[in-house]
Amino acid sequence: MKTELKTNLTIKELCNGFYWNQNEEKGLNGWSGKLVIQPEYQRNFIYAEGDGKKEKDVIYSILKGYPLGVIYFNKTGEDSYEVLDGQQRITSIGRFCTNKFAIEYPEKSGKMFNYNSLDGDLKKKLDETELLIYICSAKDDLELKEWFEKINIVGVALNEQERLNATYSGNFVTLAREKFSSSKNVKPEWGDYISGNVNRQDYLHTALEWISLKQKVSISEYMGSHRFENDITELTSHFETVINWIDSKFLEVKSEMKGLDWGRLYLEYGKNPYNPDKLKDEVNALYADEAVNNKKGIFEFVLAGGKNALKDKPEIMKFLNIRFFEKSTIKTVYTKQTEDAKKNGTSNCPDCAKNDGANKTKIYKETEMDADHATAWSKGGATDIKNCVMLCKYHNRSKGNS
Repeated sequence: MKTELKTNLTIKELCNGFYWNQNEEKGLNGWSGKLVIQPEYQRNFIYAEGDGKKEKDVIYSILKGYPLGVIYFNKTGEDSYEVLDGQQRITSIGRFCTNKFAIEYPEKSGKMFNYNSLDGDLKKKLDETELLIYICSAKDDLELKEWFEKINIVGVALNEQERLNATYSGNFVTLAREKFSSSKNVKPEWGDYISGNVNRQDYLHTALEWISLKQKVSISEYMGSHRFENDITELTSHFETVINWIDSKFLEVKSEMKGLDWGRLYLEYGKNPYNPDKLKDEVNALYADEAVNNKKGIFEFVLAGGKNALKDKPEIMKFLNIRFFEKSTIKTVYTKQTEDAKKNGTSNCPDCAKNDGANKTKIYKETEMDADHATAWSKGGATDIKNCVMLCKYHNRSKGNS
């Protein structure tokens, strides 16, 4: 990788010809058309998110004379370049210089200025600020992408999918980003099931995760094998299949459905028949049950068969993280059981007391016993003092849901 330091490119020269595409939400060109600001391997512009604090901070830094940091260009031709690192800063500068946002200056003064309304001296300072730029010449595409994947110079670090987009840039990534990383194409209802940020490639990452899981390959392997294809039908089709499956099985959207491992759930349970109305009733009943600590686990619990399946699959209880009895309840029940057992000359474990073994009259310490539901939770038993019974650890752990 050869590099050349350039220190005399001014902001005014950089912004000459800058164009902001509102539909695609990215800056396209600058430096009199010589610079491609957002090549396909770059992440979406994210500094304007929220209240736009990050892009405003870029302008504040320039006006205050603070160093903006090194920017890297990749030389693609005799007099043509693309941004390798610094896209967020350059786009922020270009957006301000084309009056796409205003800043309060001085900060907290209550006075708002866009580029056109800046005082003459401030505008001159901004225009004449020289940028510190390294122009890089890679020997091949692979070297360029590997170098881009490793750099993290200023600002928000690349996430996993942004790095993958850079490494496997090509026709496939371009089409996939248009489908899954553009706010104009992403359907709002996808956000009911997918967590993350569209601009940060989280929706694209989810789609790739689902199809890769189906094909039993890594996301890197999948992207690498499809890199130069002009068709994302397979990716889109499987994604929509999973979304439609969720919609068809769960008639009500719950906030805890967001971010679940739906790709895996579809592969594991997608072929099972379900009655959506019964699923709805069981989900709502579990939501109303105070003993259920993990609401997110409700959905896999009902897909795995719910309470009716507990006898054969007791392990699915782990999805719910059923609340244990309160310490005060345990102490109260232990004390009463022990007092009664001593009066009757039997063990304070009811199951031991029923047997003729060596423990028929044994009095266990509280630490040697576990609190259990007298009527199993799976059969409607409540997690309260009336339904609490203390058993020795052996009998509690061998009880199951019988």
